[in-house]
Amino acid sequence: MVRTVGGFAVLAVVAMIGFKLLMGVFGALVGLLMTIIWWAFLGFVVYTLLKIFAPGVANRIREAIRGNPAAS
Repeated sequence: MVRTVGGFAVLAVVAMIGFKLLMGVFGALVGLLMTIIWWAFLGFVVYTLLKIFAPGVANRIREAIRGNPAAS
């Protein structure tokens, strides 16, 4: 009986370590995704403000990002 309890204890420790590593990687990926979403949101806000206050600059930025098919 002691051998089975010891086996379960070792399995529980290994599972806890594995779970902690898995959640650490998952947390890093979620953090990276949230950073990318935040930067995209800031870009959207800046572009929207430019579109309102300086439409010519906003059009040049859009053409620089998307490319201008008329110029080809």
